[in-house]
Amino acid sequence: MSTQTLSQPYGYLLAHFREDPQGYAEKVYFDLSDGDNPRRWEPLNGGKPVLTSSIGTTGVRDIHVARNPETGMWYVIGTDLRVFGEGYEPDWYEFSHHGSTKLIVWQSDDLVHWQGPRTLDVAVRPDGTRMELGMAWACESLWVPEYYPAGHEGGRGAFVMYWSSKVFGDSDLRHEAEDVHDTVLWGVTRDFTQETYEYGGVFIDTGGNSIDTTMVQRPLADGGMRTYRITKDNSFGRGIWMDATDEPRWWQAGTEWHTVQERIGANYVPDGNPGGVEGPAVFASHHNVGASGDEWYLFVDVIPSIGYQPMITNDLDEGWRPLDDPQYYLREHTKHGGVVSLEREDYERMREALR
Repeated sequence: MSTQTLSQPYGYLLAHFREDPQGYAEKVYFDLSDGDNPRRWEPLNGGKPVLTSSIGTTGVRDIHVARNPETGMWYVIGTDLRVFGEGYEPDWYEFSHHGSTKLIVWQSDDLVHWQGPRTLDVAVRPDGTRMELGMAWACESLWVPEYYPAGHEGGRGAFVMYWSSKVFGDSDLRHEAEDVHDTVLWGVTRDFTQETYEYGGVFIDTGGNSIDTTMVQRPLADGGMRTYRITKDNSFGRGIWMDATDEPRWWQAGTEWHTVQERIGANYVPDGNPGGVEGPAVFASHHNVGASGDEWYLFVDVIPSIGYQPMITNDLDEGWRPLDDPQYYLREHTKHGGVVSLEREDYERMREALR
């Protein structure tokens, strides 16, 4: 979420799941920054999960948090997938080809009391028919203030969502085609309900497997906005890569993107394999930091179970470097999640209610 929607940003919320092959940790955990410091994180709720899914697979991974600036409503969205636990044997082919196309959704007006879980099925077209998709993985979104034209019923703003799925032909009902790959798709919604959801189309198709897109924007001197897209490549050896565009309607087909950096986060993998990191989560610092200018942060998930490691840049167009700070702290095994900026009243309310 852009800090532009907040009057006085203070503090950050990290929502994530955890890795525990011996137990069942595929739930929603909250960590708060130590004050307004995005380099130190404290688990909330005594380190226990804040939200647990009782529907679908009963697991929830790849957590995303978003706020509608027009209504003030917060949303937590996750992948409907349980991998670990008694009686569960991971079968990634089965997950990717036949898994759930439904997102797990909670909503709250205060970040403490949550309604849900409920589902949003991204495979449903506007006319009610279904697309033949494999599993819906790792949905995130950006708020677009003027997505709809003036006079649109319900307001102009909307979340443009993006997630990865294998796309099968409508006649391939068994989802057994071997020539499919993970494609990043997009859709739009105002509130992550089926009633306002509209499927959009293809967002990223490299001809190979692309997953785990996270995005951030920064304003330009001419009044425009540059949009940065950070995605994991699982086919061509690029690992996590970042590209950018200045197009205002960046989700539309035909948008030109230019590559900024590849192999992001490979420094954290013992053998330097860029495929050893995934699940990136990007966010902006609230303020300038003196001579070094703006700060931007990126967490990369070192797999299978190490979890998030930090990266930093003072210029998105120059790419990312590992954060070198002995004071940095984030609990181990913190996995694929998302970071949002808070206002001080949000921060204090969560800290008091969930510490």
